[in-house]
Amino acid sequence: MEKNAWAVTGELAAFLDEATAHVPAEQRRILQVLKIGEEFGEAAQAVIGATGTNPRKGRSHSWQDVEAEVCDVLVTAMVALHRLGVEDPAALFGAHLEKTAARTLAAREA
Repeated sequence: MEKNAWAVTGELAAFLDEATAHVPAEQRRILQVLKIGEEFGEAAQAVIGATGTNPRKGRSHSWQDVEAEVCDVLVTAMVALHRLGVEDPAALFGAHLEKTAARTLAAREA
């Protein structure tokens, strides 16, 4: 049976915590959140490359590159929830998604 995304990102978080055990826990949490920004920057760079809007580089990326970078952002954010010490990151995210969707989708009824 295939593992779900939250189980896999939990394993990644545990691996990263073990590999960086020499770094204080609070600093590991901060660095993991900053890693989301780094991954977003790579996604933005891929969009610029896919649209060819940097005249010096031209079309240096494909939309498949953008998709991969956006997936990296998602994985990194999921790992961050684990590394922040959230007891049940899947439940937290699910509840947050429901709230966000309800608020946003209510706007179309207004």
